[in-house]
Amino acid sequence: MSLIPLCIGATKIHWLSGGDFRLDGGTMFGPVPKSLWQKKVQAAADNTILLCNDPLLIRTPDMNILVDTGLGNKLTPKQHAIFKTTSPWSLLSQLASLGLGRQDIDVVILTHGDFDHAGGVVMECEQGQEEVTFPAATHLIREAEWQDVTSPCCRAQESYWPINFRQLIKSGRIQFVQGTHQVCPEVKVCLTGGHTLGHQLVEIASQGETAVHLGDLFPTHAHVNPLWVMAYDNFPLEVIACKERYFTEYRKRDAWFTFYHDPLVKACKLGAKGILTDRWPQGADQAADPSFI
Repeated sequence: MSLIPLCIGATKIHWLSGGDFRLDGGTMFGPVPKSLWQKKVQAAADNTILLCNDPLLIRTPDMNILVDTGLGNKLTPKQHAIFKTTSPWSLLSQLASLGLGRQDIDVVILTHGDFDHAGGVVMECEQGQEEVTFPAATHLIREAEWQDVTSPCCRAQESYWPINFRQLIKSGRIQFVQGTHQVCPEVKVCLTGGHTLGHQLVEIASQGETAVHLGDLFPTHAHVNPLWVMAYDNFPLEVIACKERYFTEYRKRDAWFTFYHDPLVKACKLGAKGILTDRWPQGADQAADPSFI
């Protein structure tokens, strides 16, 4: 967990540990040759790279909002082995350290429905039953995304797992959003598409300061080149167009770009030609080449 929050005006952003895993580096960088991406990210002998799944806890003056939910605690031993998990899902204990319980989360924003983002929507309790992890929270998801969650194509079936949504459906704690949706005065969500059909971004703005969470459009700081897309992206050309647009828009606002999968840099600011002008935590990954390639 990020012990020192990133403050955006009167709003605080914490990163919670949603479980770490290792994925194939070639898949994470799609068409980019390994000779280039390995300059920025260290790969193991099996070509995997370390990635975290760290939900953002946004604490506004009036609300506690969670962006995505990590891997959850329902992975089978086989799934743990396949995804090479290296640390557990620790959301509840970390919330407790902040004085919060499951009932204190007001809103869960799902950027999209992949298992590594929605795995913690439903948890397995000590008695073995499944429960909605945050029973008082409204869960925000795009209607187009929900259609893919409930009727996935053959590609999406590997990542949109019914076990992550069954109890949520029964609870009725789902709200479908369209267009630009204002969650509260400090937080809004906007449709991006690209990674998935209903992928959405989260903007946090308070007292003249801004942060934006682009989800899997910008999974780590090493993906700062708009052309560096993932093999996981369903619509890669849309991802490139979105990155060009949002990098330009939010750079003009001197915004922080926050990350979910980056084990080293939790947020950064961008300068001209994709140079990282600032990092959070301060000084994170200073040894890496931050330049636009």
